[in-house]
Amino acid sequence: MTAARTPLWVWYLMRGSGLVALVLLSLSVALGVVGVARWQSARWPRLVTAGLHRSLPLLALVFLGLHVGTALVDSFVGLHWIGAVLPFVSTYRPFWVGLGVLGGDLMLAVVATSLFRRHLGHRAWRAVHWTTWALWPLALFHSLGSGTDARTPWDLGVTAACLATVGAAATWRLWLVDEVAGASDEPPGRLNPGHLTTPVTVPVEPAVARRRVTAEERR
Repeated sequence: MTAARTPLWVWYLMRGSGLVALVLLSLSVALGVVGVARWQSARWPRLVTAGLHRSLPLLALVFLGLHVGTALVDSFVGLHWIGAVLPFVSTYRPFWVGLGVLGGDLMLAVVATSLFRRHLGHRAWRAVHWTTWALWPLALFHSLGSGTDARTPWDLGVTAACLATVGAAATWRLWLVDEVAGASDEPPGRLNPGHLTTPVTVPVEPAVARRRVTAEERR
């Protein structure tokens, strides 16, 4: 619990904003995994997936700022501004809080490079963007290890939901890759006609028609 001189609502706001940031980050990661596969449906266009993938990290960053700000105010945590920037220097649970600080630094880097993507090389942007796979588990473990209520059913339920969401998206992505690879490995004699696309089949008919016209002209 928090110290007497700090209002209890500060602690609730700190924990709540941190969990909301984790949920938003998990949804963004899941949408990023699904978006790589160009998934879409009649009710869910690809534009919606891309828009949410860009917007959710910005909203998560707002809640992250609220989470860090209330942690600085909370006298029980005793987090100084240096501990909010440099990982593993906090006096309160330095390892678990350090994971969160490291994840927050990575999140700032990912969001900043995404906003200035046009001014950066694609390789540099992609290299920073790949750190999301480290950012998300850091935030997840920070939530489990730093909160005094991390073992309560509701907190574990939120964490499990985040884990299931990202895990389901990653599993679906891997399954899709295996399915495509399996289809490309079929022997040529057993190729499924459904795998042929329009650009492969359409040009055949005009070529046959031209040969017929040429034969008639020769007569």
